Amino acid sequence: MTDVRRLCRVVCGRWAWVVVALVVAVAAPLGHHAPRAGAQSRPTDSLDRMDRQALVAAARAEGSVVVYSFTSRIAAVERAFEAAYPGIDMVGFDISSTEQIARIRAEQQAGIFRVDVAYISDAPVVFGELVRRGLLEPYVPPDFANRIPAQYQRPLLANRISTKVLMYNEDANPTGPPVHNLWELTTPRWRGKVITVDPLVRGDYLDLMTEIVLRSDEMERAYRLLFGRPLVLGPGIKTAGEQWIRDLYANGLIVLKSTDAVNAAIGARGQVAPPVGFSTYSDRRDNARRGWALQIANAVVPSPGITFPALLGLVRRAPHPAAARLAITFMLGDDSPTGGPGYEPFYVPGDYATRRDIVPHPDAVPFAQLRAWRIDPVRSFERRQQVADFILRLQ
Repeated sequence: MTDVRRLCRVVCGRWAWVVVALVVAVAAPLGHHAPRAGAQSRPTDSLDRMDRQALVAAARAEGSVVVYSFTSRIAAVERAFEAAYPGIDMVGFDISSTEQIARIRAEQQAGIFRVDVAYISDAPVVFGELVRRGLLEPYVPPDFANRIPAQYQRPLLANRISTKVLMYNEDANPTGPPVHNLWELTTPRWRGKVITVDPLVRGDYLDLMTEIVLRSDEMERAYRLLFGRPLVLGPGIKTAGEQWIRDLYANGLIVLKSTDAVNAAIGARGQVAPPVGFSTYSDRRDNARRGWALQIANAVVPSPGITFPALLGLVRRAPHPAAARLAITFMLGDDSPTGGPGYEPFYVPGDYATRRDIVPHPDAVPFAQLRAWRIDPVRSFERRQQVADFILRLQ
């Protein structure tokens, strides 16, 4: 039964996107989403070498750019981009990385080329599948090649580093986080009071669970530190990371559908004994607006979670290749210390610019002091399906 459920999850989801893509191809009018005549005739290598002025002129001739984005902040980027470049219409879609991967696969397979840029996370799958198959291609604006470390330029450019980390309510815990060791989350005190988004639905959360398995040596040492005895693995359990995941689910882990729902449950002010859970550190930017009190449990042993790159890639056969490159350039920011309008949506506490010349946000743990693990996309890609299968059996 487990294998049937997993097969249905993968196959049905994939073909659902193919059907959607085919419907879009037939039904969508050839308006501003369609490339203008000759838009794809220019060699891409000449576009890659263009200076900013020439690139803007070429983008204006195309007239629009379509962006898939894993963050809702694309709406603010869209407004700023259109203000900076009147006459170029940015069409942004707020779509999770997991959905983007499915859409790009389906649309490319169906021969539909309507999207220009993917702003996407879930680096293990993006690198292991989309880049490897040539569905996403890199572009590094010449203006920024010397301002961004090489590790964030290939195989795709990253404009910032994001997180999935343990968060708590600092209004209810003014002296600091109520958790100091990840294994505490498996104890009776936290039964039914730990929250996450389903890692089988959102790839970033699966990457988190995969990293915990990959860091099993550190998880085992953390167990000894908390309980004062060696960890004994249960039947069928191979690693300390798997044991922690099994114990967490057995302790009543609450799985919600969205990060916003997790944030509200953890962060809402006025709670006496709020839950803790895994979310995005930069969601602290919404504390004042939403009445939250989210804060990172940075000192938790062995780590509060993971960091990963927010990636910008050109979709294969982008219909607006010049405007796509201009959009990527814009999302890296301007020459001001905080990146200006193009980077403003990402200059928030808990996000970390890849550019060396953008000053760190003052209301965040400095990146050098952030204790979250940096994922290795290659190692994660090799292991994540095993972790997904393991979690599926727990559910």
